[in-house]
Amino acid sequence: ARSMNQHEITERRPLLDASGNLTEPGYAKTLLPIYRRSDIKAGKMRIKEWDYYLITDGHIGLALTIADNGYMGLDSVSFLDFDGKWEKTTSRMRALPLGRTQLPESSAEGASEISRSGYALAFYHEDGARMLSFHMDKFLDKEPIEGIVKLTDEPAESMVIATPFDKPGHFYYNQKINCMRAEGWIELGDLRFELTKDKFFAVLDWGRGVWTYHNTWYWGSASGELDGIPFGWNIGYGFGDTSAASENMLFYDGKAHKLGQVTFHIPMAGKREDYLAPWRFTSDDGRFEMDFAPILDRAACTDVKLIKSDQHQVFGRFTGTALLDDGTPVRVKDLLGFAEKVEKLCGMSGDKALQKWLDNQEVCEILGISKRTLQTYRDKGVLSYTQIGHKMYYRSEDVESLIGKLKKK
Repeated sequence: ARSMNQHEITERRPLLDASGNLTEPGYAKTLLPIYRRSDIKAGKMRIKEWDYYLITDGHIGLALTIADNGYMGLDSVSFLDFDGKWEKTTSRMRALPLGRTQLPESSAEGASEISRSGYALAFYHEDGARMLSFHMDKFLDKEPIEGIVKLTDEPAESMVIATPFDKPGHFYYNQKINCMRAEGWIELGDLRFELTKDKFFAVLDWGRGVWTYHNTWYWGSASGELDGIPFGWNIGYGFGDTSAASENMLFYDGKAHKLGQVTFHIPMAGKREDYLAPWRFTSDDGRFEMDFAPILDRAACTDVKLIKSDQHQVFGRFTGTALLDDGTPVRVKDLLGFAEKVEKLCGMSGDKALQKWLDNQEVCEILGISKRTLQTYRDKGVLSYTQIGHKMYYRSEDVESLIGKLKKK
């Protein structure tokens, strides 16, 4: 359903009702709906929470992610060199965090922190600024990456969306804060990059929700300045039932300007997308018409036990015209941004396809126990298993319920 009445949420109230469904689907320009993890009725395996930051000056880029997707935690650092046309992303996975990452319930306060052997990420608030600190060993070959970035000049308005799925208890709650100014430093091996706030801009993608099993989405974003005035946008679709509102919005000088529908025209080569050929973007209201010249494709195809995903985050330069609410045209030439298409099949519990099996090593990692302790659990009937040939397999549901029992002790 992509016909629109663009319902705007204008007052604070809980995001979810007593049944775990959205109280008011729609969009807002500030973080009005109040998210409380305890209001969610879905199982812990299904809850997705993430903080993603991208900082760029059009020449280099840095992306930082902390995500707790219930069955899998994902922490990653990307360094992008748009002039040299290369990027490096290093991700660390955590099995079954089940919300223990304790990401904050608001983007406006609290800290998102993770620290494990070989890496640490922390996103926190200090004196009215957002601070991002990160360190990862063996990021590029054997070289580490680290840095501290301070984000300021947060616009008064941002893109906030509450989108239901056609399945009870499922929702997508998301805030995108564009056009923050960034300053600080990055060290990659023996290279050092100084980030100055006259040139570097940041976007935050802050998401909380319970998704259905299979989703394909499109997302595009840009942040920069025109004649000294911060300008950028958020465009996208594909999640859930967007009949109440789309997440398309322009940001000019701190103010949000709501758009209707934007369509991504990705060029095809035969039956496949040709991601590095020029794209086009059009809109149903004529307010967003852009050409997009790709520079690099941050492609990631994952096919492990619990997750299948095919992601193409394409960075490039936008040229075209956008119209503000009053009809004023804003013309951009070669503004760096990205557009992505992602297909994901993931999650577990409740879906036949998802009743996955874990092996000895995975169960030991998840429970933090030795192989010998696991053997004791098998012998005592604490954890049921299936033997196929010489290998033992365990149902993820059984492991999850055992975690619950062990925590109560």
